[in-house]
Amino acid sequence: MTGPGPALDRQTRPLRLDAHGRPLVPSRVPETKPTPLQENFIYFSIVVLICGVVAIGALELGTPLASPLVKVPVLIGGAVLIVVSLDAIVRIWRAARAWMPVDRGRGMFRLVWDAVLGLSLVLVILVMVVVAQA
Repeated sequence: MTGPGPALDRQTRPLRLDAHGRPLVPSRVPETKPTPLQENFIYFSIVVLICGVVAIGALELGTPLASPLVKVPVLIGGAVLIVVSLDAIVRIWRAARAWMPVDRGRGMFRLVWDAVLGLSLVLVILVMVVVAQA
């Protein structure tokens, strides 16, 4: 025998496409490091929802902003919302970083989502300050 073996003419594997002719990308990227609140995220969100319903309902019924019926739910719900939002910001940031090598568009979408959540967090803090000073 001469040489390492016969030369093979290999073809590249065709790229899998979806129904619209776009390349297929995975539908999700696995999460490697869960955040501390991930197990209880829904329960904390329920607390925020109930506090919001109480505060908004009280305001709709004519309760003044300085009333404890408005202040207490806003401050409790706002504090929990800040914690939940910070946890979500970390999760979305990690997801954006994980998506960048796979699908840059999806990664950038998550970065924009993260920025919007950060700006809404600033708004929540401002509302809490206004209610606390009322």
